[in-house]
Amino acid sequence: MNRLNKLLLAACLAMMPGVALAQDAAPTPTLDSGNTAWLLTSTALVLFMTIPGLALFYGGMVRKPNVLAMVMQSFAICCVISVLWVVVGFSLAFGPGNAYVGDLSRAFLAGLEVGSLSGTIPESVFITFQMTFAIITPALFTGAFADRMKFSALLLFAVLWSLIVYSPVTHWVWGGGFLMGDGVLDYAGGTVVHINAGIAGLVACIVLGKRKGYGTSDMKPHNLVLSLIGASMLWVGWFGFNAGSAVAADGRAGMAMLVTQVAAATAALAWMFVEWGVKGKPSILGIISGAVAGLVAITPAAGFVGIDGALGIGLAAGVLCYFASTTIKHALKYDDSLDVWGVHGVGGIVGAVLTGVFAKAAIGGTAGALEGNIGQVWTQIYSVLITLAWSGVATAVILYAIKFTIGLRVDEDAERDGLDIALHGESIQ
Repeated sequence: MNRLNKLLLAACLAMMPGVALAQDAAPTPTLDSGNTAWLLTSTALVLFMTIPGLALFYGGMVRKPNVLAMVMQSFAICCVISVLWVVVGFSLAFGPGNAYVGDLSRAFLAGLEVGSLSGTIPESVFITFQMTFAIITPALFTGAFADRMKFSALLLFAVLWSLIVYSPVTHWVWGGGFLMGDGVLDYAGGTVVHINAGIAGLVACIVLGKRKGYGTSDMKPHNLVLSLIGASMLWVGWFGFNAGSAVAADGRAGMAMLVTQVAAATAALAWMFVEWGVKGKPSILGIISGAVAGLVAITPAAGFVGIDGALGIGLAAGVLCYFASTTIKHALKYDDSLDVWGVHGVGGIVGAVLTGVFAKAAIGGTAGALEGNIGQVWTQIYSVLITLAWSGVATAVILYAIKFTIGLRVDEDAERDGLDIALHGESIQ
């Protein structure tokens, strides 16, 4: 009889709404040491992309009297954005806020504790991982106006742009904003990082005007060995960028790593063979630029596409970014010093749109056009246009505000003689 009573009691409890809800509720997230270890590693890899990767990549492509100024920009941006991110940037990007920007409830990382979790990893690790994305994005656009912006203007530009442009766009796509709600696919930053930085760089180089001596042999890269080393560091670090965006050590991270490698190699070869056919010789600058273009283009797609997507996106990026950085740039006569728009802007657009074509439901949960979901392509195009419009207009407003207050451009003597001595009082022998 006692046993029967227990069975009846269990049956009654199972039918009670409160108990049923408790049984159906998702389990409380717990710390996963494997995921945490991978995100710690990925965070270090993404930081490695900026210092020393991007610093060397850009530093080798400018004139010798500007090398220190170029690498200084990447290093200084790393420092200032790190502080800005914990003070207010993270809150604007990932705070609850509204559909357009986060609020200030997480300013100075309010509420962060040692045991705070973001999914299955410590929230502190997630915050630092996202910080490295916030660092590299403004560092990328410095290549567009290399050799001619004042250091004080650069610092102010980086701070204002990060607050007004980067953090809101991050919120739109990853922080619960309207683009996230609209179903836009951006796995690791094609929109947030590359299109955003690309259009900012294009606007900046137009607002500042051309370099003195633009189009002459004086503008040739001084040390492509540095650039090759920097590009190689970017390539290795990009595995943290893309595979790390799985925020887990799982099969999706592995697939993101694989397609990143394939797309980079495909784009590098595509750029090299096109240049070889057009100019008669394949160049070091060409093959490393192609690799970066492929890395850029696969970034939004990495967690959504398979090998066919990697090959298609890599091929498209290598060809289109080559012509954007050469034929189109020369036809339109803008001086994008290190082809930030041609590689990051165009590469980001190619990747964002083709994500909507090659996305596989079995990989990322969303089908693309090849699986019958043609509407995803239009969703991707919509996100590209919104980002270009907001970042382009806001960047122009920020730059003109700086221009008419502290000034943007160094004087002619400093530009002619080089920024290393003029701005930093140092030079390399």
